[in-house]
Amino acid sequence: MKVEEGESIDRALKRFKRECEREGILREWKRRAYYEKPTEQRKNKKKAAERKRLKKLRKMQSRSYGRY
Repeated sequence: MKVEEGESIDRALKRFKRECEREGILREWKRRAYYEKPTEQRKNKKKAAERKRLKKLRKMQSRSYGRY
């Protein structure tokens, strides 16, 4: 990442953090911080899918209640 001329350090740091967040660098680093057995990977993936499904379900229910 290049810092533009006249750009403050705070602004460049904020841009850098946003870019890292967008690319998922920190998330990937945390995921690789320790070894996870394949069975644990499958279990965590299944849990994540269930959380995502429940979140979507709650979102759909809240939309239907908002129409009254």
